[in-house]
Amino acid sequence: MLPGEISKKVNLIKIKTRKLVNEIFAGEYIAVFKGRGMEFSEVREYNFGDDVRLIDWNVTARTGFPHVKKFVEERELQVLFLIDMSGSQDFGTVRSKKDVCAELASILAFSAIKNNDKVGMLIFTDTVEKFIPPRKGLRHSLRIIRDLLYYEPSGKKTDINGALSYLNKIARRKSVVFLISDFQGGDYDGALKVTSKKHDLIPVKINDAREYSMTDSGLVEVFDPETGESVLIDTSSEELRRRLFAEMELADRRLDGLFKSLNLEYITLRTGDDYAKLIMNFFRRREKRFR
Repeated sequence: MLPGEISKKVNLIKIKTRKLVNEIFAGEYIAVFKGRGMEFSEVREYNFGDDVRLIDWNVTARTGFPHVKKFVEERELQVLFLIDMSGSQDFGTVRSKKDVCAELASILAFSAIKNNDKVGMLIFTDTVEKFIPPRKGLRHSLRIIRDLLYYEPSGKKTDINGALSYLNKIARRKSVVFLISDFQGGDYDGALKVTSKKHDLIPVKINDAREYSMTDSGLVEVFDPETGESVLIDTSSEELRRRLFAEMELADRRLDGLFKSLNLEYITLRTGDDYAKLIMNFFRRREKRFR
């Protein structure tokens, strides 16, 4: 695609998503994320009535007088997007998962930038493909959108565990982390647990309706974009259609159970859904939870 065509598509997404941000999401974003964290400010001498849990024992031992740590409310957040760009993200009957991901991340990125927060992104497949360090500004957000739309990954498979492990090593500051994927395959329970303790982790699961239903079309060749393998299946078999649906439902229940066991707020959507409405509902649920 020519540079002019790329710029045109990026600008179209900018116009569409910024309109939503200005009209709907800016206030919700502030209510949900602002003031959730505390950062260290200074150490001062202990005063009667101070919380003993805040005593800095190293300074106390060094000075001979009890000192406590003073914290202030964080005014600036760091938002990170972990984006799955494996082969399955190109699939979609209404729109591709990749395009939905780009628009969704754009809304969240513009909401963050509007509130003077830093935004960064990590693209992964079965390896960490690219990391863009968090920064402020519209220009930086447009770079992220451009990569979301047109970055060509070298890998095709998915390794969520590797992406989370990489993030846990490089992101020392607590961040709001949106993990956007279809969560198909792999063992990432342990890394998810570690990340959820270090950061404010929000999984976003994107699927397509066709993955849950199959029409009777006789013999059909099905291609797996992550393995490159093709298989011939008989879609006229009611038993096969029922089994495939049951497998997807089981995987969804397992994933829901994992997120709930880690006390994570998460978003689930399909490529044909009104994602703006789903994000708004998520913001409102989350606000009630922290109220």
